[in-house]
Amino acid sequence: MGVLDGVTTNPSLAAKESAPYRDILKDICKIVSGPVSAEVIATDSEGMVREARELAKIADNIVVKIPTILQGLSAIKTLSGEGIMTNATLVFSPSQALLVAKAGATYVSPFVGRLDDISSDGMGLINQIVTIYANYNFTTEVLVASVRHPMHLVEAAMMGADVCTMPFKVIQNLINHPLTDIGLEKFIADFKKANKG
Repeated sequence: MGVLDGVTTNPSLAAKESAPYRDILKDICKIVSGPVSAEVIATDSEGMVREARELAKIADNIVVKIPTILQGLSAIKTLSGEGIMTNATLVFSPSQALLVAKAGATYVSPFVGRLDDISSDGMGLINQIVTIYANYNFTTEVLVASVRHPMHLVEAAMMGADVCTMPFKVIQNLINHPLTDIGLEKFIADFKKANKG
């Protein structure tokens, strides 16, 4: 389509494939020049750092997803100091977003759809994070995750979020509009009527 900038992966998505996770990441990085988020599975700081260093060796555009837990903050701080790009994932509150930015995360991934699923305001969280980051001139980019429908993207863009990651079905829905389809059908029908014979 020519409009996608990067790819987000996780072990759950990779489990649906037959190849090993790292081989999948290598293949994606050969196709995609933008950021490719790859997730650690360790939950202790040392393990996260060790896994992150290995993942970062796959390609220059690997961004290591680190869970937003206490041990994750320490890992993000270490990795950002080494120049390894990080994506603080599973963010559900503005305080978590503030802490990962202070630790030096490249991206923060608030999960809006999961908040909406429990009757919480996912897009309200995006607004809070964008405001906090602007207040303190943080360089961490807001990567809106768990996007469920096109309006999540529109609202995130209006709030000033930097990135949205979404399933292919939602990407397809971004371009679709019934009035476009109706208009195109009418134009084609009118063209055929005008050019009979």
